[in-house]
Amino acid sequence: MMRIRIAYLALGLIALMSVIGCSPLAKIEKSGDYQKKLAYANQLFARKKYVQAHDLYESLLTVYKGTSQFENLYYRYAYSTYYMKDYVQAAFHFKNYVDYFPNSAHAAEMAFMQAYCFYKLSPRVELDQSNTEKAIGLMQQFIDTYPESDKVPEANKIIDACRAKLEEKEYLAAMLYYNMGYYQAAAITFNNVLLDYPTSSKSDEYKFLVLKSEYLYALNSIPSKQEERFNQVITDYLDFMQYYANSKYAPEAAQYYHLAQQHIKSLSHE
Repeated sequence: MMRIRIAYLALGLIALMSVIGCSPLAKIEKSGDYQKKLAYANQLFARKKYVQAHDLYESLLTVYKGTSQFENLYYRYAYSTYYMKDYVQAAFHFKNYVDYFPNSAHAAEMAFMQAYCFYKLSPRVELDQSNTEKAIGLMQQFIDTYPESDKVPEANKIIDACRAKLEEKEYLAAMLYYNMGYYQAAAITFNNVLLDYPTSSKSDEYKFLVLKSEYLYALNSIPSKQEERFNQVITDYLDFMQYYANSKYAPEAAQYYHLAQQHIKSLSHE
């Protein structure tokens, strides 16, 4: 019985290989007719069979390079890579397209897509944001190079989204220092977030957290350093009120201001 089963399995595999070998794609791949290969690759691309189209296009790159058909071939080849979600390679090919065909009607589109690939590669906030920074740089380069493109509004939105992610990463780093009780480092980092993103909707919160961190840093300092550090809290409060007098954090900021004043008075009487 076992031998019979093995025989049937072998026959089944042979039949399967015969079917595969007779498939249109297999026939085209074996064909030496490059025009047929290209036409079939375009059909596959139109039917969203991107993996098969990609492989055929790749086999034709050296054949058509330098010919009038290469531009359209490479255009679809780059997009097939993108639709396969291989964003690293897609970014490489979109850039190459612009390098090969800088005067093409598709040059702006491809420059945008190169930047967009890095946006797609941008990871969650907690991870390294190198690709996010690349996306910002390339999107800005796209805007500067193609200011009349209809993709400019979308590019600006992507830059804003990427900057928001970088801002959140810096904020989380500052909060980590704060939660660990490293108040001096927290104050410095919150201040850096404010300097990096001065127009942020959370700028008043960042300035308040600088003040609060400075207060806790002073409170936990050795007595000989406290007066100087509580004076810094007062300076931070006055600066806060100059810019954010109507902030929801203003009442709490005032509490730390008054506490700092009280501590300075107490220290002066010791």
